Amino acid sequence: MPSAPEPWLRGAVPGVPPVLQPVAHALQHAVEDVRAALGGFPDAWLWDRPAGVASVGFGLRHTAGVLDRMATYARGEALTAEQFAALAAEEPPGLESTADLVRAFEAAVDRMQGELQRTDPASVFEARRVGRLGLPSTTLGLLVHAAEHTQRHVGQILVTARVAADARTGRRP
Repeated sequence: MPSAPEPWLRGAVPGVPPVLQPVAHALQHAVEDVRAALGGFPDAWLWDRPAGVASVGFGLRHTAGVLDRMATYARGEALTAEQFAALAAEEPPGLESTADLVRAFEAAVDRMQGELQRTDPASVFEARRVGRLGLPSTTLGLLVHAAEHTQRHVGQILVTARVAADARTGRRP
């Protein structure tokens, strides 16, 4: 049994509007899952791609980047040249440690939590455009997508970390 209930059972996240509480809770849960799964995860395994799946390093970088991009779109802004450069740099292995990438992911979640706090609840159904094609969404759609996308990639990170560890150590589930 976990020592504490899941984030959604701990009450409201201070400063986050009620309509955005599920987004805040999902992001908190993602951080807790990453910390639990990757504490002690060896840097040497960070870019392993067991069975050709995305690496743990890519998953952490990509998820942090998506949070940044979704926050930009939710504010009704276009991506910057720096954001496009960061997107292009998500895939290739880097020199960061596991701890560095976990910290970067946590910082991206913290920035998104701040974004949630600054979001006017009256704006959640405002139209927003996404990407170069300007595909339609809403502020709420973008913020919910940020949370669900984060949860999906964290799930993949957890499985990949386990499979990479099993492949490296010879353990079988």
